[in-house]
Amino acid sequence: MAQRRRQDLIMELIQQNGFVTTEQLVDQFKVTPQTIRRDLNELAKQKKLRRHHGGAGIDSSTVNTAYQARKIMDLEAKERIAEALVELIPDNSSMFINIGTTTETIAKALLEKTTCRSSPTTCTSHLFSPPKRLPCHHCRWGSTNRDGGIVGEATRDFINQFKMDFGIIGISGIHNDGSLLDFDYREVRVAQAIIANSNQVLLAADHSKFGRNAMVRLGSISQADHVFTDQQPPVEIRQLLTEHNVQLHIV
Repeated sequence: MAQRRRQDLIMELIQQNGFVTTEQLVDQFKVTPQTIRRDLNELAKQKKLRRHHGGAGIDSSTVNTAYQARKIMDLEAKERIAEALVELIPDNSSMFINIGTTTETIAKALLEKTTCRSSPTTCTSHLFSPPKRLPCHHCRWGSTNRDGGIVGEATRDFINQFKMDFGIIGISGIHNDGSLLDFDYREVRVAQAIIANSNQVLLAADHSKFGRNAMVRLGSISQADHVFTDQQPPVEIRQLLTEHNVQLHIV
């Protein structure tokens, strides 16, 4: 198959599915992983798609990639971020954790922490069911969306009854001006309540989130106390973090 034709078909698959893995494309076109990577890199240079570790997807400012697809995107980076972040959390801490594939990975990492098993932390999560061994006050009010998120006025009222040690936040996109961006207005309102009711805010975002667009503004990266990521952010972001004394952790 000619390269141009293969790349056209790759774009069709990504448009249909939102995200495809390199392995899926290798199986589909019966070519080597190196050939697929070259195709994806070329399409990325043309700004037709965004490369991720293990595959590629298409950015949209109005619709997020499906949750199950996001769970495998840049998974290795998310696991490194989770491992580093949980080391910052002392025993017997209280925390909010918002919805997201990165924060879900962090919740799982809490269970792997020895101190978490011997002296459990208290987790208040409003949006996804945490692992069963993680003690949790879980708000069950509001409407459940396709990502398993629980949102609404009752959820925000529930959060406002607490003042937690930590708020662990994931995000869909970060603009170069520092704006934290997401897709669902209702989820953003709940995340804003988490930030307002946390003594320290820990933002977890792999490198693919920098420069990614989404239509709902959650707040500013300057509201975080710590930012965990896997590569150096753009220079504008680094300057902003320095100006607001936000600690950057590169894992």
